[in-house]
This record gives sequence, C-alpha cells and structure tokens, in this order.
Amino acid sequence: MPLRLIIPNMVTLLALCSGLTALRMANEGRWEFAVGAILLAAVLDGLDGRVARMLKGTSRFGAELDSLADFVNFGVAPAVMLYIWILNEAGSLGWIAALIYAISAALRLARFNVALDDPDKPAWASRFFTGVPAPAGAVTVMLPLYLDFLGLFPHWFADEAFVAAYTVAIAFLLISRLPTYSGKSIGTRVRRDYVLPLFVFAVLIVALIASYPFRMLAAGSALYLLTIPFSWRTFRKLALADTARGFDDDGDESDTDMDNLADRDKDHGG
Repeated sequence: MPLRLIIPNMVTLLALCSGLTALRMANEGRWEFAVGAILLAAVLDGLDGRVARMLKGTSRFGAELDSLADFVNFGVAPAVMLYIWILNEAGSLGWIAALIYAISAALRLARFNVALDDPDKPAWASRFFTGVPAPAGAVTVMLPLYLDFLGLFPHWFADEAFVAAYTVAIAFLLISRLPTYSGKSIGTRVRRDYVLPLFVFAVLIVALIASYPFRMLAAGSALYLLTIPFSWRTFRKLALADTARGFDDDGDESDTDMDNLADRDKDHGG
C-alpha cells in the first residue's frame, strides 16, 4: 500500500487517540488536559482530509475511519465529559441529555456523509454548512464547563438542569438545517504583505489558548453562537438574490443542503 494512503489514516488515528485520551483525563478530573485533547482532535480532524487531498491519498477506508473517529471525538467524548462533570447529578435526566447530544452528532455526521451534490447549487452555497459542524458543536457544548471553571457566572448557571437543557439545545443545532459559516470561502493564498502579520497572529492565538484556555474557549464559543443569526441572514439574502437562477424550484431555500460536499473534508473523511 502506498505511503500516501497510510499517512492520512495515521492522522485520523491520532485524532481518535486524542479523543479517547480526553475521556481518561475527564475521568481523572484533569479538565484542562481533557479539553485540550478535544481541541487537538479537532485540529487533527481538520488536517487529515487536507493531507489526503494534498497527497492524493483519499480512500473509502479513510472516509469510513474518519466518520467513526468524529463520532467518538465530537459526539461521545463531550457527552461523557459533561456527564462526568455535572450531568450525573441530574440522574436519568442528565444521561438522557448526554444521549441526545451523542445521537445528534451521529445523525449530523451521517447526514453529511450521505448528502449528494446538487448540480444546481450555486457556488456561494459552499460558504455554509447545514447545522453546526460536529467539531464546533463539541467545543461549544462545553461552554458551561468553561464558565464554571472561570467563576464568571453564579452557581445556577452550572446547575445540572441548566446544563442538560443547554446540551440538548446544542444537539438540536447539530441536526438543524440552519446555515452556518463553513470558513471554506477563505482563500488558499495569502497576499505577500499579509504573511508576516498572519504568522504573528497565529502565534498570538496559540499562546493565548495555551495561557488562558478556558477564557479563550468561552469567548470563542460565545462568538460562534452569535454568528449563527448572521450566517442565516447572509444565506437568506444570497438565496433571495439567486431565486431567478432557479436555486430552489419549490421556493423553499431551507430544502437545500449547504454542506460543501464537492470540496468537503469527508472525501478522505476529514
């Protein structure tokens, strides 16, 4: 088997190891390491598909392996972490909330994998996902944990009933048809005069996350949730402007899957 087919799968397996390690860290109460392992899994998940395309090493095996890894890393791991942290205090209600989130992540990944390209889909639709992506959902669903460790809110915010309701709400965002920004509209080339500032900015972000993990994750999760209404409004405007081109013959823009499957990470599975 060519090495170019093996390397992307090794990246996927490293992501899976990171997600499983998050479960161990949570069970030992080492929450900084647990959250960091989920973040590492998300970074590796974003790399494996791109590495596969760069090496021309995409494969059906890689796509299936990545889907299973995503379910563990961004469905099972966050749900179990929240249950260990506080949802267990709610008894069956907390476990049901964890189950709903994990199942929603599985359904979201399955919908992504089986969605077919729409030949009439305009190019701008690739700027949106359908619902919240699984990695973003995994990071966002743990927002109460970040805030509780920072002590930024009263105790009621970290109440098990509130966390259970919040977990279910994020689960429904995963399987919803709300358009969310995909980030794939960002170009693959950078202007020469932006290269050095980009390096400095990347180092700054990494340093801030390493130094203030819970603060950065809380701010990032809140900002991401705030972008959802704007992404819906942007999608709506673009859809209305494109109706003359027959974007959706039945007049219901919400019937169109916004996932960029033509240039998706799932071609390896990333």
